[in-house]
Amino acid sequence: MLKTAILSATGLLVVIGAASAADVTALKAPALPLGSVSFPNGKSIDLSVGFGSGAYHRPGDPENVFYTITDRGPNIDCKGDAKKLIGLDEKAMCDGNLDGKVFPQPGFTPTIYQMTIGDDGTVSVTDTTPLRGQDGKLLSGLPNPLTGTTTEAGYSPEGKRITSTPNGFDSEAIARLADDSYWISDEYGVSIAHVAADGKVLERLVPAGLESDYADADYPVKGTLPAILMKRKLNRGIEGLSVSPDGATLYFSIQSPLANPDNAAYKSSRTVRIFKFDPKSEKVLGEYAYPLDEPATFKADSAKKTPKQSSVKVSELTALGHDQLLVLERISKTTKLYKIDLAAAKTVPSGFDDAAQSPSLEQLAPKDLAADGIAVLHKTLVLDSDDLPGMPEKIEGIAVLDPTTLILTTDNDFGIAGADSAIVKVHLDKPLVAVN
Repeated sequence: MLKTAILSATGLLVVIGAASAADVTALKAPALPLGSVSFPNGKSIDLSVGFGSGAYHRPGDPENVFYTITDRGPNIDCKGDAKKLIGLDEKAMCDGNLDGKVFPQPGFTPTIYQMTIGDDGTVSVTDTTPLRGQDGKLLSGLPNPLTGTTTEAGYSPEGKRITSTPNGFDSEAIARLADDSYWISDEYGVSIAHVAADGKVLERLVPAGLESDYADADYPVKGTLPAILMKRKLNRGIEGLSVSPDGATLYFSIQSPLANPDNAAYKSSRTVRIFKFDPKSEKVLGEYAYPLDEPATFKADSAKKTPKQSSVKVSELTALGHDQLLVLERISKTTKLYKIDLAAAKTVPSGFDDAAQSPSLEQLAPKDLAADGIAVLHKTLVLDSDDLPGMPEKIEGIAVLDPTTLILTTDNDFGIAGADSAIVKVHLDKPLVAVN
């Protein structure tokens, strides 16, 4: 059996409960080469599609079918990674901009994949849906021209500045509805978007006040999400998204604590916001405080040195039932899955969506949350990859095939550092039932 979930040192955060025993089977992931990219110094990198940033199994589909989505495409940090991976520093590749990104394939389009598992464990791509604007033109994964929140500069493989675009998506999560449309999440805005079956973006929802930055987008944009989400840390936006079984309710999560009011709060906070959302009225139905584990509890990541608290993140969530969610919490090597029950939880007081609130939700220490009227979500451990041989690193997608079977997908960062995409099937010894 897997180990029991451990209470935080504060004694406030995690419900103790035995996790399921589990068997892990590696499936044969599809090879999706993107070709080779060359740089000014003659260095070349072979790329492959990183298809596993998000995953989803739609109820009613065959149990061997699931969907995945890429993120924005291959990218390399100007600071440090450009020198390490390309052999050219930020001055040569990014005009000295330490905060920029090199995009080896600027024309890459974020794409949805339908995957089918064969009887022999081979996973094949059975449908491909790239994101498109209302005019049918392919969209991109390039940075947005944001003024209401932070953004970053993009650079070509030749080291030239790339023009930002409101049509860029850094997609991270996916859910498919009964009418064959999709909801996806995005880290740039932050945003969520409703996407037609053919990949055309029907509308993109961003934080209130940010919609003007998308005035030239090739699809409708509405500022209906809470404005406080503009406080997200760059590249730590809406990472998890799912839909209730009846398709009437969306759930989404920020990857990390907000930088609210500043980076110091982001770095030290252990509280991530999870939202319950009505896609018809486009209104938030509830906001919840999810407590992150302490980094020392991620054993594989802490083998040599304990990581920073900001290394702990929520990389995915999926609905098990109405208001019942499975949350993927990880650093890099260690992944934990927790069940939470929103129906049994209290919502965060609305005042904490006001940027003027002090102390902010993110500034409150775990021991101080209850005193300020905030009840954190209880978590029940389902699995911990430290106890499961054969689990890959950097897991970002969850597809629940049936109550005891999960598909987990990895983000290989498009093979920039030589990693392959991985897909594993996890069989639990007891079903994923509602949290009591």
